[in-house]
Amino acid sequence: MRHSTDHILCSHGGNLPRPAEFDKLLAKASEHQEEVQAQLPDAVQWVIEKQIECGVDIINDGEYVKAAEGGSYGSYMGARMTGLTTRDRPEGTPPIRAGVAERDRRDFPGFYESGLWLAGSGGPIRPGFSTPGEVRDFGRREPVCEEPVKYTGYDLIKADIDALKKGLEGKSGVDGFIATLGPLSLGGRARNLHYKDQKEFMFAIAEVMREEYKAITDAGLIMQMDEPEFATTWMFYPDWSVEQYRSHLDFMVEVINHALEGIPEEQVRFHFCWGSGHRPHTNDVEFKHLADKMMGINAQCYTFEASNPRHAHEYHVFEDVKLPDGKIIAPGVVGHYTDLVEHPELVAERLVNYAKLVGMENVHACTDCGIGSRVGHEEIVWAKLKAMSDGCQIATKRLKAGL
Repeated sequence: MRHSTDHILCSHGGNLPRPAEFDKLLAKASEHQEEVQAQLPDAVQWVIEKQIECGVDIINDGEYVKAAEGGSYGSYMGARMTGLTTRDRPEGTPPIRAGVAERDRRDFPGFYESGLWLAGSGGPIRPGFSTPGEVRDFGRREPVCEEPVKYTGYDLIKADIDALKKGLEGKSGVDGFIATLGPLSLGGRARNLHYKDQKEFMFAIAEVMREEYKAITDAGLIMQMDEPEFATTWMFYPDWSVEQYRSHLDFMVEVINHALEGIPEEQVRFHFCWGSGHRPHTNDVEFKHLADKMMGINAQCYTFEASNPRHAHEYHVFEDVKLPDGKIIAPGVVGHYTDLVEHPELVAERLVNYAKLVGMENVHACTDCGIGSRVGHEEIVWAKLKAMSDGCQIATKRLKAGL
């Protein structure tokens, strides 16, 4: 990844809107897989050009392939591996952990029961994800491992890579990345019924994901590991103390780095968030409790939520936590928590706050998460990306002027 002294580079979290006709086709992807694959390169070309029009420097394929293979950032792996299945949790067997909003649920039971926190998570790309007044039980079905896990998605990841690289042909001044699932997010929810213990199971999951990571970096692209569980695990175990959570973070870092063995650090971008549900987030673990642990992950760039109202102030963490030499941070400076489009001056202010602490060349601009399926309309997505790019230019001028 580039350390730019010319201008602050602009990127995003991954998920982006799709061309209207391609989106309609994806709604029936299981019935039209050949047609989906035939139209995918043109759709990727479209989203690449849209990103460049908005001034984005580090671009991707919009995560279209994930939508075609399962509909979400994680479920696409079902077509790329063996060894994990789902079942109804046996009567009397407790869930292996609580839900992502458990700490908030205890403080805001009425809001949680309304279903509104889920209705605000999907955006127009996932209509019907939840309806206000509906309470969904996510614990009824559970993933389980009853046999060795194995990666099988070599042809599928090659198609991803080929589509992005073809779209990047002739495009100068931009870099390409592919966002892919982290091992914690793949294995953390699964009940291990095969391996001798949780460490052996999670290391096996890490080795599955390593195959995908290696394919991406061998192709010369940036690999973004999506690992929200780095922060949301705090919610899954609502009775943990901060000390217990930080101890578990050490295990999480060990698993992540096992997945990254042999992967060039300079091609790895690590992303985490506090969950995209539109809920109070008053119980999110504070960034100061995990920032030092994050630095132990063998990635060159760390990207994280930094624009939403619960975390926008946390740039101060870098007053106490030193960014190691050669590393880059890509804080979210526009977000999915609102359809309001951030003013470029606000974006610039946020970037300057970070750059003054870690150096302009060590800062990229990013979104809190993928925003394609989390705001009210695709027009808002492109406006947010353009505001971010304009903010990068303003921040660059200020920093070069010493302001």
